[in-house]
Amino acid sequence: MIQTLSKTISFDEFLEWKPESGRYELLNGVIIEMPNPTGKHSVVSGFQAIELGFEIRRLQLPYFIPKECTIKFSDNSGYNPDVIVLDKKAVEANEPRWERESVITLGDSVKLVIEVVSTNWRDDYAHKMSDYEALGIAEYWIVDYLGLGGTRYIGSPKQPTLSVCQLVDGEYQIKLFRGDEKIESAVFPELNLMAEQIFNGG
Repeated sequence: MIQTLSKTISFDEFLEWKPESGRYELLNGVIIEMPNPTGKHSVVSGFQAIELGFEIRRLQLPYFIPKECTIKFSDNSGYNPDVIVLDKKAVEANEPRWERESVITLGDSVKLVIEVVSTNWRDDYAHKMSDYEALGIAEYWIVDYLGLGGTRYIGSPKQPTLSVCQLVDGEYQIKLFRGDEKIESAVFPELNLMAEQIFNGG
């Protein structure tokens, strides 16, 4: 990640500053330019959005997957997840910034958030996991299709790993999936996908 400004700013200042092009997040008041995703990163993210979209439509769930979304965590931090599944009713009832700014502020509005790991893997396994947990987001997937994460997160030897973090009594309980293991999701209990399908983008 590349720091773009030296002074710290608020979340609202970040939204006013944020240009139409490029990918940016705000961490502790510092604007961070996110690297453009690789082709494989985009394929993996897109495949998950499509598969979850099919499941939402098949089961007629009151959820939706926006193309873009910023999750506000504090007055000086906000992230743009790779994939996010939102509860339509909760967003309409409780998220006054959604229509104007595509901003989510409440964990109850989020059914599932997914980060596809790239070279900045520490953010996904540490900062973002902690913040998503604190906000009360029920389920968080870390899709490490290259096996880049630290061994304390994905074990040794390193290998492609999908971590499903489910909120239990305010803390994430984490289960790891690899190869032909079927993903277990509390949000999508009938989902029929193996870890390697996600890593390969289909």
